[in-house]
Amino acid sequence: MVQTQGKIYFISDVHLGAPALKNNKEREKLFVRWLDEIKVDATALFLMGDIFDFWFEYRKVVPRGFTRTLGKIAEIADSGIPVHYFTGNHDIWIFDYLPEELGIILHREEYKPEFNGKKFFLAHGDGLDSSDKGYLLLKKIFTSKTLQWIFARLHPNFAFGIGHNWSKNSRIANGIQADGYRGDDKEGLFIFAESMEKKEHFDYFIFGHRHLLVERPIGNESVFINLGDWINYFSYGVFDGEKFELKKYNIQS
Repeated sequence: MVQTQGKIYFISDVHLGAPALKNNKEREKLFVRWLDEIKVDATALFLMGDIFDFWFEYRKVVPRGFTRTLGKIAEIADSGIPVHYFTGNHDIWIFDYLPEELGIILHREEYKPEFNGKKFFLAHGDGLDSSDKGYLLLKKIFTSKTLQWIFARLHPNFAFGIGHNWSKNSRIANGIQADGYRGDDKEGLFIFAESMEKKEHFDYFIFGHRHLLVERPIGNESVFINLGDWINYFSYGVFDGEKFELKKYNIQS
């Protein structure tokens, strides 16, 4: 268990560089401003996946863009604040560059820390909805070492063209909130959290992925959280050592 005197911040689904969006630079500047503000009282930062809309690492090539974001994350990590990064379905191909260069702690699976006596179940959320058979198959393909090796042989211009074209067909291009929250009995991540709570108690289940700003009780002692996104909500979560709260960033300030 970790005792913390400051605040722990959580954010997901920023989707920097999304080709379907026209305000990527403005959103990145807001995101970096938020990072700069929270470093004052943060004891840990959890980047819960899909911070980048598409990411692939070559051995000798760094993807163009995101200079402000990468520099600020490195600054926060260098200051001694742990920065945890969960791979999402859009940035699943993070390998060793960001951990080595920025000093982030990379998570490919769920993480179960305990802070001030509160147990957390943390994950991006992709692949946890057992009813989403199509994506479960897709994730197996994307995590294939053979496919990753073949993709790395492509010229970066061509490879990133493929990635960005794929992104143009994602939920961002077609309306992120098209279906909204489906209800406790139909929302895959809530059903997953509910089933996990029956096996092991967690005070908070925190996910991204669905681009929904949701806080729902699971029984009498647990809470399901979806962090929203940095496209429609400009939202994030914060744990102050006693309670967790969802907030929206004041983008007008």
